[in-house]
Amino acid sequence: MSVILGGTLGCGAADAKKDTDGDTAAAVSIADSTPSSASAPDPTPAATARPRVLIVGTSLTAGLGLDPEDAYPSQLQRKADSAGYSVEIVNAGLSGETSAGARRRIEWLLREPASAVVIETGANDGLRGLDIDSTRANLTAILRYTKTALPRARLLIIQMEAPPNLGESYTRRFRESFADVAKAEGATLVPFLLENVAGVRRLNQNDGIHPNEEGAAIVAANVWRTLEPVLRQLSRSE
Repeated sequence: MSVILGGTLGCGAADAKKDTDGDTAAAVSIADSTPSSASAPDPTPAATARPRVLIVGTSLTAGLGLDPEDAYPSQLQRKADSAGYSVEIVNAGLSGETSAGARRRIEWLLREPASAVVIETGANDGLRGLDIDSTRANLTAILRYTKTALPRARLLIIQMEAPPNLGESYTRRFRESFADVAKAEGATLVPFLLENVAGVRRLNQNDGIHPNEEGAAIVAANVWRTLEPVLRQLSRSE
């Protein structure tokens, strides 16, 4: 069973309002996200602990509308267990969160050690048509903070897409920002989270946005293809 951090399945409405107001935080210097020596966690997990994989995400990660065991992080945990990888996958999804919210939350999330950190954010930025440069700055700040706080951790960032109704230029620039940030910060880019799920009615809940149980299984398979080699390495180094 994967670990679910408290509050990950809360209502997204309040968080959405808070994060919209907080997107001005993207204008703050990225240097402000550097952790102080007082707040930085110990990057070395206890020798007896399994490698910990933290997935920071939105309602797509939290599994909004699903049984927690059907959310894709829980499905990834079962895949890892079946493959014999001794790892603990932690679901840190929060409904309604934008990249600005994830940027504010990352320090708290990294107070516990992790051997790998997966970042799934930006979907709500795209849905609201938020400024792409702000999203890019938030993604960069999140990865830089994580590298400073956990210098030995493997970093992965999940590709997200903006809806096509925002125009070709916006969707192209939004898509490219994830690959650009991953390359600049040395993170592994995971292909689009909702590949073969987005827009497929039978794979989504009634809102047309969040995967149902069948769709979440495909999402887990999408992430697994990139995550599995990382888990293999972590298991070997345990």
